[in-house]
Amino acid sequence: MNAISSDAPAEAAPGRVVLLTTSHRVAPGLLSWPAWQALHAADRVLCADGAHPQLPYLREAGISVEEAAPTAEELVGACAGGHTVVVVATGEGEPALTDGLARLAGSGRVRMPELELLPASYDLPGARLLDLVQVMDRIRAECPWSSLQTHKGLAKYGIEEAYELVEAIEEGDRDELREELGDVLLQVVFHARIAEEHPEEPFSVDDVAAGIVDKLIHRHPHVFGDATASTPEEVKEHWLRTKAVEKRRTSVTEGIPLGQPALALAAKLASRVRTAGLDVPPPRIDGIGYELLTLAIRAEAEGVDPEAALRAAARAYRDAVLAAEGAEGS
Repeated sequence: MNAISSDAPAEAAPGRVVLLTTSHRVAPGLLSWPAWQALHAADRVLCADGAHPQLPYLREAGISVEEAAPTAEELVGACAGGHTVVVVATGEGEPALTDGLARLAGSGRVRMPELELLPASYDLPGARLLDLVQVMDRIRAECPWSSLQTHKGLAKYGIEEAYELVEAIEEGDRDELREELGDVLLQVVFHARIAEEHPEEPFSVDDVAAGIVDKLIHRHPHVFGDATASTPEEVKEHWLRTKAVEKRRTSVTEGIPLGQPALALAAKLASRVRTAGLDVPPPRIDGIGYELLTLAIRAEAEGVDPEAALRAAARAYRDAVLAAEGAEGS
C-alpha cells in the first residue's frame, strides 16, 4: 500500500475525515446522495482495498480514488490545512484506523480533524437473508454431509424444528424463540437450495419467496385491493373465498395433511366442516379414539386448540410427576 503524506504545517486548520461505509448487500454504485456529495467535494479519496466493489463505479463517476492504507497519524496529517479526506471503508470497517484515531483524540496532544461516519448505503429489512442464501450455497457445494442431503432425508428435521419452535413459543423464551425461528428458516433455504439441482423442474429460494408473496397479496384484497375487512372474521372469509377459487377443491377435506398429529387433524377437519356450514356429527362408535374425536370437535367449536390444550395438560402432569419424585426422594 502507498503511504500518504502532507506538507501542511502542524498549526494549520485540522480539516475533516469522512469514513464512508457501504453494505455488500446493496448493489455497488447505489450510494446515498450525501455520500456522492462528500465524494465529489473531497480533496482526496482513499481506499485500502484495490478490489473494493465500489471503486469501478466511483471512478466511472469521475472520482479519483487512491489505493492507500494510512495510519491514524498519516490521515490526520493529510487533513491538515483544512482538507477533507474520504476513506472508503473495507468490509471490516477499518477497525485499526478508527482505533488509532480514538487513541490520538484521547491523548490530547493532537489537534484532531472533524470525524464523520457516513453510511453510503443501508441494509433494507431482510438483507441478512441474502447472507443466509450465500452461506447455504457454499455449504451445499463444499460440506460432505450437506452436499448429499435430499428432500426426503431432511423431512424429519423439518418436523423436529417445527416442534422445537412450538415449545419455545409455549415456554416464552425469547432467545430460544429467535434461535428456533432460525432453524426453521434454515430448513426452507436448505430445501430450496436442493431444489435448484433438479434436472427437470428446478426452482430456487427466489421462486419460493415469489410464490408466497403472490399468494399473500392475492389473499389480502382488503390490504392490496379494493375489498374491505374490519374484523378478523371478515379477513378469514376473504382468505377462504380466494383460496377456494385458487384450489378448485371438490371436498372441504382436500389439502388437509393426514400425517399431522391426530388431535390437530381432528380439529382441522372440524374447522373445515364448521366453516363450510356442513352438519356432520362424529361417528357414534364406542372407543377411546371416537371419544377423543368428539372432544377435539368440541374444543375447535369453542375456539380451543386441542393439541395445545393437551400439551399444556401434559406439561402440568410432568410437573406433578417431578414433584412426586422429589417428595419420595426427600
